Amino acid sequence: MNTLFKCLVYDKQVSLSVLDTTDLVNKAIKIHNLEGKSAELLGNLLTVCAYMSGCLKSQRGAVSITVKSKDGSGSASVSGDVDLHIRGYVDGSCKHTLKGGTLTVIKDDGFSRPFVGACEIGGDNVSRIMTDYFHQSEQIPTAVSVGVKLADDNTCLSAGGVVLQLLPGTSEENMARAEEAMGNFLHPAEAISTYGAEGIIRTFFAGEIEQKGLYLLHPDYICNCSRAKFEGIIATLGKEELLAICKEQGAVKVHCHYCNTDYTFFEEDILKLFDK
Repeated sequence: MNTLFKCLVYDKQVSLSVLDTTDLVNKAIKIHNLEGKSAELLGNLLTVCAYMSGCLKSQRGAVSITVKSKDGSGSASVSGDVDLHIRGYVDGSCKHTLKGGTLTVIKDDGFSRPFVGACEIGGDNVSRIMTDYFHQSEQIPTAVSVGVKLADDNTCLSAGGVVLQLLPGTSEENMARAEEAMGNFLHPAEAISTYGAEGIIRTFFAGEIEQKGLYLLHPDYICNCSRAKFEGIIATLGKEELLAICKEQGAVKVHCHYCNTDYTFFEEDILKLFDK
């Protein structure tokens, strides 16, 4: 089961999040038939998205993260909501590697006031990319360490990570403690495999938290698409346009990149749609 533990450590001046997203990443690998670098890239982005979704406050909150290659030939996108329904996909050259480009994060508080942050990226190290993003765009000192470990058959053996974020007023002593602690997670997937998410907290942060101050959440790979949702989207094209597409192509076809599902609407479906 996927887990996200959240708590405060070091005199409650530092926010700690520890994630095990192994099952979530395996779902993504199976849905998109991923392997190698593409599985690692998407898995790491999904883990970060699960962390950021766990920080949302509004019941209608949502977050999306998109990386685009420098030459525009590929991209990877993930999104999540306050219910920790996480989804994503990779496209184009990002299926092989990401050698630099841009990162864009959109956080919606649910009240039509989205925050948009962006920064340039120099490679495919998601931990470094997100650490730089928090420093540059949100100006919040945050250490991110995420990782994915694959078997020879591209099954995810372990995935997850550790995030430490300094709260306002953190003392220099506790800053140093947080920096030292992150040195234990240079290989986060290995740490998850060895200790598990809760084991990491008990092993490396023993005595720093109270049981009542430890929050447990369960992110999962769940797409929010549906046939009814796409009916509403295609209806905006109008009855005549949709019927013309059916006549030319045999049907109106819509593909959801997040869950790799095709929706097909034939002429009779279009007629029923506008007879409702």
